[in-house]
Amino acid sequence: MNHAQARPSMGVLGLHGAGDRFRLERYSASEALSPFIKHYWIVQWNLDGDAPYHQHVVPNPCANLVVEKNKTLFYGPGKERFSYLLEGSGIVFGVKFQPGGLYPFVNRELSELTGKPLEVEVILGIKGSVLEELVLAQPDDLHKIQVMERLFSAKLPVYDDNITLVNQVIDFIADNGEISKVEQVALKFDMNIRRLQRLFSKYIGVNPKSVIRLFRLQNAAEAMDLGQMQDLVWLSAELGYHDQSHFSKDFKAVIGRSPEQYLAGMLRDDS
Repeated sequence: MNHAQARPSMGVLGLHGAGDRFRLERYSASEALSPFIKHYWIVQWNLDGDAPYHQHVVPNPCANLVVEKNKTLFYGPGKERFSYLLEGSGIVFGVKFQPGGLYPFVNRELSELTGKPLEVEVILGIKGSVLEELVLAQPDDLHKIQVMERLFSAKLPVYDDNITLVNQVIDFIADNGEISKVEQVALKFDMNIRRLQRLFSKYIGVNPKSVIRLFRLQNAAEAMDLGQMQDLVWLSAELGYHDQSHFSKDFKAVIGRSPEQYLAGMLRDDS
C-alpha cells in the first residue's frame, strides 16, 4: 500500500495555508481495486480552542464513499464548490473512485446520484452505521484502509472497458487547460457530442461541459493558492475566456468568491 502525496490539493481550496490544524492524507488502493478506486482519503482536524471555519472543496468528476459519524453515504460528483464546517475535532474517511469506477458496483447511471446519495447497504451489504464502527474505530490509517479493502474486494465487479475510455477523456481535459469546448473533446476522441454526453451521464454523472469548467477553475484557484498567479487578466485569457467578466462570473459560481476576493485571501470565513 503506497502512501499518496498530500499535494496537489486536488480541489481542496486553501489547503496550502491550512497549517497543522488540518490533515489530509491520500493512499493508493490495492492492485486489484485500483481500476475502480482512485485512492482512499482521510481528513482529520483539531480546532479545539480555535474558531470553527468552513473548508471549501471544488469537486472532481469522481464519486466518493464518505464515512463519517451519522453521515455515511455514497455520493455522485457535484458541479459546484461545497463547504464543510470544521469545528472541534473530528475525522472523515473517504473512498474516491476512478471516473466511472463506481458504475460497475451500482450498474445504474451515475447521473441518478446527483443530489441523491446512495445508502451503503446497496453496494456493500452492511448499514452505514456498521461501516462507521468498523472503520472509524481502527487505531490508524492503515487499519482503516484494510477494513475497506476487504469489503470492496468481496464485491469486486467485472471491469468495464468504458471506464478506461472515460478516464482517457478526463485525463485529456485535465492535462490541456486550453480546452474550453465539448466539441474539442469529441473531435479528439472521434465521437459525436451526443455519444460523449451519454457516456458522461452513465459513467461520470455530470456532463462534459461541467467537467471542463471544474478543471479550469480548480486549476486557477490552486495557482492562486500557491502564489503562482497575480495577473487575473492574463489568467482568464490563458484559460480560454474571451473576457475577464465571463471568467469572474464562472469563478464565483463555482468557487464561491470572485477571483479578486480569492486572491486577497478572503475565502475562509465563519458565515
